[in-house]
Amino acid sequence: MQLDPVTLEILGNKLGALTEEMCLTLQRTSRSLYVKETADFCCALAGTDGTFVAYPKGIGVSGFVGLDCRTAIERVGPLQEGDVIITNDPYHSGGLATHLTDIQLIEPYFHDGEIIGYGWAFIHCSDIGGRVPSSLSPLNTEIYQEGLQIPPVKLLRAGELSQDVEAILSANTRTPDANMGDIRAMLAALRTGRQRLAGVVNQHGVKDVLTAQTDLLDYTASKARAALARLGEGTYRFVDYLDDDGVSRLPVRISITATLREGTLLLDFEGTDPQVAAAFNIASFGKTHAWLTTRVLALIGTLDDTIPLNAGLLEPIDVAAPAGSVVNAIRPAAVGIRHATASRVNDTLSGALGLAAPTVVPAASSGLVVPVVVAERRSGGENVQVLEPMVGGTGARHGADGVDGRDSGISNLANNPVETVETEIGVEILRYGLRRDSGGAGQWRGGCGLELTFRILGQDARLLARGLERMCFRPWGMRAGGPGAPAELLLNAGTAEERRLDKIDVLPLRAGDVVTLRTSGAGGYGDPFLRDPAAVLRDVSRGVVSVEAAARDYGVVVGSVDDEAGDTLVVDEDATARTRDQRGDRGGSSDGGEGSGSGREVGPERAAWDSVFETPLVDRLVHVLFDLPSEQRSTRRSAVYAAVLADLPPEFPRVAGTPDQVRAAQERLLAEIDALVT
Repeated sequence: MQLDPVTLEILGNKLGALTEEMCLTLQRTSRSLYVKETADFCCALAGTDGTFVAYPKGIGVSGFVGLDCRTAIERVGPLQEGDVIITNDPYHSGGLATHLTDIQLIEPYFHDGEIIGYGWAFIHCSDIGGRVPSSLSPLNTEIYQEGLQIPPVKLLRAGELSQDVEAILSANTRTPDANMGDIRAMLAALRTGRQRLAGVVNQHGVKDVLTAQTDLLDYTASKARAALARLGEGTYRFVDYLDDDGVSRLPVRISITATLREGTLLLDFEGTDPQVAAAFNIASFGKTHAWLTTRVLALIGTLDDTIPLNAGLLEPIDVAAPAGSVVNAIRPAAVGIRHATASRVNDTLSGALGLAAPTVVPAASSGLVVPVVVAERRSGGENVQVLEPMVGGTGARHGADGVDGRDSGISNLANNPVETVETEIGVEILRYGLRRDSGGAGQWRGGCGLELTFRILGQDARLLARGLERMCFRPWGMRAGGPGAPAELLLNAGTAEERRLDKIDVLPLRAGDVVTLRTSGAGGYGDPFLRDPAAVLRDVSRGVVSVEAAARDYGVVVGSVDDEAGDTLVVDEDATARTRDQRGDRGGSSDGGEGSGSGREVGPERAAWDSVFETPLVDRLVHVLFDLPSEQRSTRRSAVYAAVLADLPPEFPRVAGTPDQVRAAQERLLAEIDALVT
């Protein structure tokens, strides 16, 4: 480092504060509910190389610190003062944009005619055109269906807004006023960043500010290496699955082999499925992309909570992601629901790194982010709004329960106030709260999921719920901790018209229809029968664990006594001792197959799947698929699985196969792999 530590600390804090002020400006001046309330946006300061040197800690989306503006900047060409770049195209921005509804702006910051950095801002817009309202659907098969693609172009030239670009933007969205309102809020945020950076330069000089850009990254990188060096060296592998690819009932496999050595980490995604003909693909370009490394950055921050947020966090990390895989997709693959795959990447990373640091890394989180969208037609046009960004809880870890109803695994989106939701869209919120008995049982309990129930008030409404996941494969527990409850989506629950839904595209709704979404709970950690009975009693008193589940899952019998305060819940110590004695030693755990990792309680669905699709067999299948031309992989994969699943129950893996069916299915799988080779 060239700067002395005190100066570097001062400059680091000033630049970080600058980014937070940019975020506050954006949020306060934004138009759409999803930006001003949910906070699906962020701002940052990039250095002259286009990577982030300062990033906000307390506001905005937390996981994008690893994004890179370089490709977008290079594609536009020479820049002058007052220029602002706009893009939303993942493939033409080098992965800076991660799906089309994320609009990115970049402004070069000048001093004496030279660029000394770049301001960056993004927002998730309400709609960018495409096949469905809100633009995003799991069933989109190529990016052309997902809306307007904006390659990096100049939105402003020398401070003047391009009327042509604005006209194209407005003509290709269902929500032009909201979009342009949010874009103007981003421009205000970039102006704030420019002014504040000029103030820092006036105080410290341009030389120190430019030097700090390099020194801050080097400082963060050294601390990141030191944090990773605290983990056990070695090579660790874990496999997890998305429930399906949206267009079939075939799960999508994520495989990560993590190699830790001398403070560095290699993440190898070999064994991950080919890109799918649905919207779950990630355009990572095989780099240390944000969606492939978010959980690692969170782990580093856990090991060292003093580490600054900037691109230096990624310096000790390398990624190997096969081109044409679901985590390194090739254009024109659809990418709209990439966050579902990123959530599963996070859980797979937890599984692999948990083998290296079992007392630090938590069990699986709820593993989903579901923006619940209602679109309704009004006299002035179409109103498209996100009611709530539904998540679940965080996984339990050694010594601590998971967090109920909140998971910042890939973002730290806020929930929307009920009053605001009911003002913005024609719905009535009937219930929004924690989902009882959803967190995985354990010595430390997994975080509970959420339940949202709302009634449709208008006559012509449509529901979209992108990112629905963990409806089949449950969030796994660790060290005999139980899995979380699977997610559920219900229409008119408890009535004669009740429908249980899987993933949906666009669901038409009538006035009076009631929608209920229950998100998955997170995995537990440790033997539930070792949980402190007082902790179980607290859970029952809070309403997150039922009396029945306390006895069934924890062996804790809860009763009540009539006292001056009324009926008071208490632990029946004698009955609890008898119940726990009858269950005996519960220290063993099922690992759900080789691919799921040792000591994981994965749930019956994953255990059933692994009984047929064993890790070595699927490794071989994926290897053979990648030997085929990229355009053949998806269809050939589907054909193999269809042939194998024909020998199993129609509801497999929710219904396990008999031993004879499992043997027949494995034999068919081997035959199908051999046929691909020949």
